[in-house]
Amino acid sequence: MGPRFLIYVSCALSIWGDRMWHFAMSVFLIELYGHNLLLTAVFGLVVAGSVLIFGVLIGNWIDRKPRNKVAHASLFIQNASVTTCCVLLMLLFSYRREMEQIWHGWFTVACYTVLITLAAVANLAGTALTITIQRDWIVSLTGGNGSQLAGMNAAVRRLDQIINIFAPLSVGQVMTWASHVIGCGFILGWNLVSLLVEFLFLSRVYHLVPQLAVKPQQQTGKPFLEKRQEAVNVQERFGLSPTEDLRGTRDVPSNCPRHSQPVPPVPVAGERSSGRDTGEMDSWETTDGFINKPGTSKEPKDCKSHLEKERVTTKRFLLCLRNTQRLLHTCREGWETYCRQTIFLPGLGLAFLYMTVLGFDCITTGYAYTQGIGGSLLSILTALSALSGLMGTILFTWLRGHYGLVTTGVISSWLHVGCLTLCVFSVFAPGSPFDTAVSSLPLSKNSSSSPELLKDDQVHIYPFERNLNQPILPDRSSIHWTNSTVLFDGRQDPEQPESYVSIILLFSGVILARIGLWSFDLTVTQLLQENIPEAERGAVNGVQCSLNYLMDLIHFILVMLAPRPQQFGMLVFISMLFVTTGHVLYFFYARKCKIENSQVNETMKKGTWTPLS
Repeated sequence: MGPRFLIYVSCALSIWGDRMWHFAMSVFLIELYGHNLLLTAVFGLVVAGSVLIFGVLIGNWIDRKPRNKVAHASLFIQNASVTTCCVLLMLLFSYRREMEQIWHGWFTVACYTVLITLAAVANLAGTALTITIQRDWIVSLTGGNGSQLAGMNAAVRRLDQIINIFAPLSVGQVMTWASHVIGCGFILGWNLVSLLVEFLFLSRVYHLVPQLAVKPQQQTGKPFLEKRQEAVNVQERFGLSPTEDLRGTRDVPSNCPRHSQPVPPVPVAGERSSGRDTGEMDSWETTDGFINKPGTSKEPKDCKSHLEKERVTTKRFLLCLRNTQRLLHTCREGWETYCRQTIFLPGLGLAFLYMTVLGFDCITTGYAYTQGIGGSLLSILTALSALSGLMGTILFTWLRGHYGLVTTGVISSWLHVGCLTLCVFSVFAPGSPFDTAVSSLPLSKNSSSSPELLKDDQVHIYPFERNLNQPILPDRSSIHWTNSTVLFDGRQDPEQPESYVSIILLFSGVILARIGLWSFDLTVTQLLQENIPEAERGAVNGVQCSLNYLMDLIHFILVMLAPRPQQFGMLVFISMLFVTTGHVLYFFYARKCKIENSQVNETMKKGTWTPLS
């Protein structure tokens, strides 16, 4: 078996496990919290926030450590965290009532906290593994060949789209026909098997490809190594002799002889000190001096103990301060490194595409349910969106071969924006619930001024729930139960709209836009792979993940501020603004590349312009 096949199998197993886990985790949290989306929202915010905060540090860690150790550590931490979560979920489902009686219910809250924390750790480890394999190993494996790199990227993305259909379906069938406990056991078993297979396959790839064992550590990677060495030097300095620098600034207790006696003068060279002075100096500098003085046998011990405690406390505080400063400096260096890259604009443009409600996620499916689209039809639309994504990977390969990489991004951008224009038209089409009076001020008094809207919002609500009709589910998994109250209150069929023209235009635009979206995503991904120095791949990709999750967080915050179906049109307008801005940033980059290429060709007498690749 060749290294490419092993990489494909490892990626397939990892993606399948991730898709099952994210889908099941959201459903489990809804089930545990009494069909309420609050716990799921907290889970999504914690996961996104953790990557936003620690993405740069993860990238720096990837750059500093050997490739095989990074891959193995990330793989083990991810699968161990998911396995522990599954065991905890099985206990919660089996003994939930008994646990709720412990500590007046606070034990259950503690279990939820541990569960979400472990899930966030698993997501961080999965992010590190994705950066390592899909952003670093694949580049080394292809040896810098652009065509082979594009082929491997497209193949991995096709696997992702196909698995996105069948992985949630498989675990969903297990939970439906068996139970949630068996569903947890199924995911647990999958992770254990996947851990073993991926570990063996990645180890085999590492030994088959000698380039993976070589990792540059000079020039571009120099700032991070200098920081690391500086931190080590600081720790050694404070760990070995901190008293020399800190003795003069430490408060000394009054019962200490050093506080009550004056410091004797230091004898100058050539002068002879008196016997009395010499004796005093000797008595202060030796332990025997303390013992020989009457009435001070206990005071030196108390003083020494107090000083020793202060030394330890000061050392710990300074080390903690230095470590915090080092981490903040690492984050700043990572962001500065990202901004210095030539592909800064394409990366930033890709991040802007995450701030949208026009993706086929839980927000869109929840809105579709409120507009009369049933679960079976939503499943079909999900499959169509995956097929559209597959077409995007094929289009990317063809466009890159004929027009070059940068031009492929331009064509994909126009295709993406053009298809999303249908979503804008859907806001004003017949059957649209868009209402300017409701959309003007989200969550304000005016938004609830209509008695009819208040009446509709209060029809199917559980006690202590917020008055929201729109789902708040910060996760990209395909969950179809997202209309917070209606789906769990015995009403199986949503109200039918007057016309389906609006919802047809919306989903036509969303599904067709995925062709240009995935082609553009592959374009920017390869630009990142080809233009980032090898020693900075981890740091730059870590910052890119942080930017993506930042935009995703803004996307969910906007949904929280405008949760009603009547306000969805306003979210569509804001999404189009962000998507258009992202593509405009890429257009600036493409124009810059064309100008630079033209200037280079002008210096060559017989040179002809060819698209960048």
